[in-house]
Amino acid sequence: MREILYGRNAVHESLRAARRRPYRLMLAEGVRQTDVIGQIVFLAEQAGIQAERTERRNLDHLGNIHHQGVALETSEYPYSSLADILAAARSRNEAPLLLLLDLLQDPQNVGSLLRTAEAVGVHGVVIQRRRAVGITPAVVHASAGAVEHLLVAQVTNLVDAIGWLKAQDVWVAGLEAVRKAQRYDQADLSGPLAVVVGSEGQGLRRLVRERCDFLL
Repeated sequence: MREILYGRNAVHESLRAARRRPYRLMLAEGVRQTDVIGQIVFLAEQAGIQAERTERRNLDHLGNIHHQGVALETSEYPYSSLADILAAARSRNEAPLLLLLDLLQDPQNVGSLLRTAEAVGVHGVVIQRRRAVGITPAVVHASAGAVEHLLVAQVTNLVDAIGWLKAQDVWVAGLEAVRKAQRYDQADLSGPLAVVVGSEGQGLRRLVRERCDFLL
């Protein structure tokens, strides 16, 4: 299947990461020629596609989105596996650092977390396939394209994924504002670590919380 990414940063980072197959680049007529637009056109040409000029209203028809005059039709986001994430960390001789998202629903929240994760060097992100937002064009846009450079594993059951990570000697820390939680500046966060963030309304689910080695 195909999807349409929108916004200058999202399109630019997708083309720069080169993890998807691009099919069509659309630029609104009259869009201002900036360095980023020039790089987008160049990267698209390197990938074998030419920019198509189109009326801005054609991009407006994509929905209530902030497209900035740029859209890219591309293949779906390429999910990875848990094993891929650990292998990527170890290929750099680094202790694995993962971010786990427990049923987050808001694309803006997920995008912000992914942008931060990429900036601080997280090796991969884990999300649940059902009842949670996936890596949609809205999430890519909210992450300013950062997710295009991240490995994201989409799992059937987050609790089982935590169990698998623990079997690989990864410590799991849940973020929750409770009395028994440790202060992050007093916790030992060295070594392989997965940090779990709860959903907007519920926080960490009970089974997820119970699987964590400690809370922060």
